[in-house]
Amino acid sequence: MTPEREARLRSVLSKRQHDITVVLENVFDPHNISAVMRTCDAVGIQEIYVLNTRIPSHKKWGSKSSSSAAKWLTIRQFTNANDCFLALRKNYDIILTTHLSSDAVALYNIDFTKRLALIFGNEHDGVSKEIRDLSDGNFIIPQVGIIKSLNISVACAVTLYEAFRQKNIAGHYDEPRLQGENFEGLLKKWGMENHDL
Repeated sequence: MTPEREARLRSVLSKRQHDITVVLENVFDPHNISAVMRTCDAVGIQEIYVLNTRIPSHKKWGSKSSSSAAKWLTIRQFTNANDCFLALRKNYDIILTTHLSSDAVALYNIDFTKRLALIFGNEHDGVSKEIRDLSDGNFIIPQVGIIKSLNISVACAVTLYEAFRQKNIAGHYDEPRLQGENFEGLLKKWGMENHDL
């Protein structure tokens, strides 16, 4: 690995956030997943969860949408909701779903400086009742139009850039958040792979 490449990889890893993740539940379109991955990479989210309880596991992601973001992320795939939540509870204190309900909090009232997992449901039905029941609450993106929902990749991007704004103000991007083996392990993995930067 050239010194220039290592410096670039270290710079990106120094901005990666260990305390926020995205969970995609039964999202059908791999291009939507890829678009979410691209946004995750853009705001420094390293780990994402893909939960498929009603559709087959995805074999690959839509390369046109992702700009190959998947190869820079840690993607955890699950086919069982309880297993997924056991893994989430080990790393995140609060799990919120996107769901329009009477008790849902507005996006801008969420404290994104906490350890959060954000669940986005599929294109047709949103987040399932099973997953909502396992989660800690719901949130909505404020809207004033006739249609009360956004495309999943758009909704995720809007949400993650609010998280980015809050975390940036709080100084979460000023110092490396990944530590020790996590940082060095990813650096080694990225350095060994022949990916364009």
